[in-house]
Amino acid sequence: MFRRYRQRLAPAACAPIVFRWDLDKTYLKTEFDSLRELVRLPFEKAQDKIAVPGVVPLIRGLREAAVHAGREVRIYFISASPPQIAKAIRQKLALDGIEYDGIVFKDQLGHLVRGRFRDLREHVGFKLTELLSSRQTLPAAAIEVLFGDDWESDPIIYSLYADIVAGRVEDEELADALRALEVAPALIAGMRELAHKVARADAVVKIYINLERRMPLTSFRIFGPRLVPTFNYLQTAACLLQDGYLPLAGVGQVAERLISESAYTSAAVINSLADITRRGHLQPRSAAAIRAHLRARGLVQLERRSRLVAAWSRLIRWIDPRPRPVSSPPELIDYPQLVTQWQAARLEERR
Repeated sequence: MFRRYRQRLAPAACAPIVFRWDLDKTYLKTEFDSLRELVRLPFEKAQDKIAVPGVVPLIRGLREAAVHAGREVRIYFISASPPQIAKAIRQKLALDGIEYDGIVFKDQLGHLVRGRFRDLREHVGFKLTELLSSRQTLPAAAIEVLFGDDWESDPIIYSLYADIVAGRVEDEELADALRALEVAPALIAGMRELAHKVARADAVVKIYINLERRMPLTSFRIFGPRLVPTFNYLQTAACLLQDGYLPLAGVGQVAERLISESAYTSAAVINSLADITRRGHLQPRSAAAIRAHLRARGLVQLERRSRLVAAWSRLIRWIDPRPRPVSSPPELIDYPQLVTQWQAARLEERR
């Protein structure tokens, strides 16, 4: 089973792969809800910063798998934190053994000094501008997998970026969506110009959103199947295995880290796989392969209910052994309407 999945990894002839990571609350457990926490960020040392459980072996595994397959790979980070923490962040990434190709920061302290308090929480214009600018430096054939969280607007930012690059967002639709998100007019003009310059390609194949706020899953349906909300990095790793970007050993390393760092029990690991399968993002055959691998490594023990689930999965594969499609083609999104629905969902979630 391990050999089968290892052979599914992308060959050298495939397009370059780019993994883009949000830094705060996606890679690091960053706290900036209050002014005091924001001011404290530049004074934190590398050893004070804590990575989200499972993210370190996941990023390492993605790069190692691509390199092993002879595929060009790049890893980028984007952060809404100030550049004054850059040294500590780079030291933290070095401590974690993370190789990366670029990282950008937002000048939060500059906004604070100039009294632009509204800009402290305005991340859409900043991130989308950086993404569109960076895309122009990549090979035209490069495909991308994006990682963010639900703390602010990563689902909208990443989806907009994906559809702008693919040519699915008209100029006026983009402007209307950005105005609804209260992006500054100067930034809107800059992004419209960048959108005209970017080479058209259906480049973003998947968007993973770490559920930091634990928003209701129904809030994410409007983004379509390209966006996958996950409760932990085991679920993310399982989907990346299914798409051929990670071997079974990599998924095992993520599970091992969740067990050691977050006290995940065997039942919690099995339930995580069952949840992402039930939501349709992971095929039963992939979930069964992962469970068998984790059990072989001694990381989980299948209980009676888990054995029944495994038996049912085997029956499904026996009845219909053909692999199911991993995802559907991207759907056209009405972004002005999406923004309205997303903001309503966020308002309801905060009540």
